[in-house]
Amino acid sequence: MSVVVLDVVGLTPRALADMPRLSAVADAGFSAELETVLPAVTCSVQSTFLTGELPSGHGIVGNGWYDRDMGEVAFWRQHNRLVGGEKLWQTARRTRPDLTVANICWWYAMGADVDVTITPRPVYHYDGRKSPDCYTNPPELRDALTAELGVFPLFDYWGPRAGLASTRWIVDAARRVVDRYDPDLTLVYVPHLDYDLQRHGPDSAQARKAARDLDEVLGPFLDETLARGATVVALSEYGITEVRRPVDINRALRRAGLLNVHVQQGMEYLDPWTSRAFATADHQIAHVYVADPADVPRVHEVLRELDGIEEVLDRSGQAEHGLDHARSGELVAIAAPDSWFTYYYWLDDGHAPDFARGVDIHRKPGYDPAELFFDPGDPLVMARAAVALAKLKLGIRGTMSVVPTDPGCVRGSHGRLPVNAEDAPVLLCSAPDQARARFHATEVKQFLLSCLSR
Repeated sequence: MSVVVLDVVGLTPRALADMPRLSAVADAGFSAELETVLPAVTCSVQSTFLTGELPSGHGIVGNGWYDRDMGEVAFWRQHNRLVGGEKLWQTARRTRPDLTVANICWWYAMGADVDVTITPRPVYHYDGRKSPDCYTNPPELRDALTAELGVFPLFDYWGPRAGLASTRWIVDAARRVVDRYDPDLTLVYVPHLDYDLQRHGPDSAQARKAARDLDEVLGPFLDETLARGATVVALSEYGITEVRRPVDINRALRRAGLLNVHVQQGMEYLDPWTSRAFATADHQIAHVYVADPADVPRVHEVLRELDGIEEVLDRSGQAEHGLDHARSGELVAIAAPDSWFTYYYWLDDGHAPDFARGVDIHRKPGYDPAELFFDPGDPLVMARAAVALAKLKLGIRGTMSVVPTDPGCVRGSHGRLPVNAEDAPVLLCSAPDQARARFHATEVKQFLLSCLSR
């Protein structure tokens, strides 16, 4: 039996109310509550789905972390070997050596021992320009998809323009992969709900429209997949909840004399090598790295005094959540329900680094949801963006400084364990004989194995 797994980011019972095509999968099969892991962020939860292990086992403690050996904060890396544990398909191949697998935009796709891979992969030109593109294996698939669907729409995948175009491309690519290769297991990442739910909040009119638009895009793929006799599983990593309060955790550490910066051309950069403590902000979770164990009590005190932090986990607290790994910070801060963490460490916007006002997911030492916005405080932002884009298309190097450094526009976040079931992840399946009322994220791997053996 072939299985198609749709990772519909941000899918919750609340969102499903506006998604009749996807809901029909559960009507014919079943739906279940899905208990996620801490941190409830993409890379950590996907890795748990595929290995059956908590972050303490597979080592993906967030979307990024501080690499102590390299002395660098590394977010959104792609190599599959970063993920410890035996992957779903590796376990399945012990009894089905000929099992074929397609990974379509799930994270850590690079180097995975699967048969078909599609993942966003920009071209980084020597002069600093970045062009949209994707990586595929087999290599010729890239040319075929580009000819049929156009270049992968990178700027619609993340950034102020992020929207339906990227999800439509991914779903259309998945339809072609299933048709041409007929994999036994197909993993498809479906990002669309992530955008407007973070921009406007899960209760907004924009969020409801996003759910309806996504449902329309998914409809033909669902019909085709079910007609082939495949089992469809749709699940989510997290639910997005309403937030109003950004928490500047690194600025608090800097004011306490614990975080250092170095300055180049008037711009301040985080200095992890000399800082006594700093945080890698990741939505509603922040790993806090403390160089000297003697400083841990002082850092803990600073964090506990900061409005918007609900809890601070030491090593024993991390162990209770399955987050105790060498990559984790000495402390892990959890935001209050209405709060989320910025990565900002400068105290004056005049000294912010140039990447602060652009989309730069690899250089920023933390996640930045403000990248989803054109700066609402700049009346000329759209004109400047158009000029910058035109220059890029002509091959002229330049910056696109359009992202706000005032994060007050963000209305949705995730990362904490959910409180309300309406905002919690959900699992849908077209096979009624596999029905259960509730799953933990660590049980998804075994569940998918059972679906493959039907």
